[in-house]
Amino acid sequence: MSGLDYETSGVSIKKGDDFANFIRTFPSKAVSKSLGGFAGGAALDLSGYREPVLLSTTDGVGTKLLVAQRLRKYDTIGIDLVAMSVNDLVVCGARPLQFLDYIACGKIHEPVLHDIIAGIVAGCEQTGCELTGGETAEMPDVYGEDDLDLAGFAVGLVEKNRMLPHLDRMEEGDIILGLPSSGLHSNGYSLARKVIAEGDDEAWKELLVPTRIYVKDLLELISTGRVLGAAHITGSGLYGNVERVIPRELAPRFNWDWPLPPIFQKVQKAGGIADAEMRSVFNMGIGMALIAKRGEADGLVDIAAAKGIPLFVAGELVRG
Repeated sequence: MSGLDYETSGVSIKKGDDFANFIRTFPSKAVSKSLGGFAGGAALDLSGYREPVLLSTTDGVGTKLLVAQRLRKYDTIGIDLVAMSVNDLVVCGARPLQFLDYIACGKIHEPVLHDIIAGIVAGCEQTGCELTGGETAEMPDVYGEDDLDLAGFAVGLVEKNRMLPHLDRMEEGDIILGLPSSGLHSNGYSLARKVIAEGDDEAWKELLVPTRIYVKDLLELISTGRVLGAAHITGSGLYGNVERVIPRELAPRFNWDWPLPPIFQKVQKAGGIADAEMRSVFNMGIGMALIAKRGEADGLVDIAAAKGIPLFVAGELVRG
């Protein structure tokens, strides 16, 4: 009588090792040569820093994974995973350096995981950071055979006196500027999935459009010295996220005078969702909000336009 083995219990060491080797040999400069050890690292260039501050973030993509499963398309969800962490770093003024991923699944399906990693590497390339490590956990007693979950972790560096937000410089009348989103990004999907009709394939494809990565554009704008604060617009919408980066005595007032991507109108109409609910759940067409002095906002918009960065006035700060 032969005894049980790990493979029979539902975990394939060989498939896990093969996947790790696939990542190590991925043809991209964004994949660190240190992959495969017990920890990943990268040399730090601290020239030009007096008081460097290391910042770290972690996030996932939520139930957007179920949209990828429905469409059987996994090559962009990794971009979302990178975006959710690196966008959180850059609003603090930090340049992302490293990214790590955690993939949990019920069974290793190589084509699916290969597509996910391709998206993660593409996200790192867009960001200018390195994929320095990660973990793939095959857990058949926790997840169903086709189930999976993703988490991402990012590390960045910023000079202490350049960290955002500059709360002490903000005042009533400062201008809120917006960088457009590519769609829903990675928030509000528990609501959006419930209202989009099963047969509306075009809408489901729109739901899968990846989160825009703002790192390079925002670092360009921050370098002008005109950005007082920045907010990554995720769950809780524009109000909730902008309020996190402004003084407590101030509040954001938006003009709502910008083009709204059609997917938001489709979601709202399909669910009969009130305007207030939409604005508290979704980014409503702005993936990143910036704060600038009233006298400098137009100049910042002009600088952005010259660099091919879409930026527009979205509102102002008022007394709360």
